[in-house]
Amino acid sequence: MSSRRRFWASETAAADRSYSKTDTDATFMRLKEDHMRNGQLKPAYNVQISTSNQFVVNYSIHSNPTDTNTLAAHLDQYEESFGSSLKSLTADAGYGSEENYTLLEEKQIAAYVKYGLFDKRQHKSFNKKHPFSADKLHYNPQGDHYICPMGQKMQYIGNKINRTATGFVQSARMYKANNCDNCPLNGACHKSKGNRIIQVNVNLERQKQQADRLLKSEEGIIKRKKRCFDVEPVFGNIKNNHNFRRFMLRGKQKVEIEWGLIAIAQNIRKKAA
Repeated sequence: MSSRRRFWASETAAADRSYSKTDTDATFMRLKEDHMRNGQLKPAYNVQISTSNQFVVNYSIHSNPTDTNTLAAHLDQYEESFGSSLKSLTADAGYGSEENYTLLEEKQIAAYVKYGLFDKRQHKSFNKKHPFSADKLHYNPQGDHYICPMGQKMQYIGNKINRTATGFVQSARMYKANNCDNCPLNGACHKSKGNRIIQVNVNLERQKQQADRLLKSEEGIIKRKKRCFDVEPVFGNIKNNHNFRRFMLRGKQKVEIEWGLIAIAQNIRKKAA
């Protein structure tokens, strides 16, 4: 299981640079500890941990504020430490991207990983508010077209290629309605000017369906519940009960050692409890 928290790296920050002058490995991030309540950016590290029964079994330190881009390095470190790969992984929606799902498929790791709208889609109220979303349109595989809410065909017009910050290539198929003029649902069905165009990432939709099956299975429900009281209390104990909220050392290598000592102390306390 993976989770994260952001910890201060230093006191002094350069307002016109993307890193701190006192710790060039740190990155400016928005933290929950915002005493000024002005969204101030502070130099920090993104800490990722894996736990088992509230014991820290793996950790990694990242300068990247986005959790999505930390999973690959975190898994590599786990494999280097234990000499084997995980059989399954449970994580929240911060890690639910096509790149991460693909990585877990390649490593043959069962991905009990939520995607962005997983929780919202479990509520009927959300589905009622979005009756015309692309995932609710009927798809005709023989003709390779979608049917809009008014029964009009939306024909395939080409692919859109996107490359993420890590270089991962995403491909989405684009479908366009023939004529949205004077449509009684215009404005409710879509708000863009002209005819409606939808983008469908076929691979990601397949991965989301697989994630749905795993997360809604009996084992998936157990794992989702366990994640809440397995990994989150570890950070709560370290930050609130033991008042560790910022790193005393500077530089990623030293910070990794410092967090390693914190993790060892956490495991000893857990063992002795």
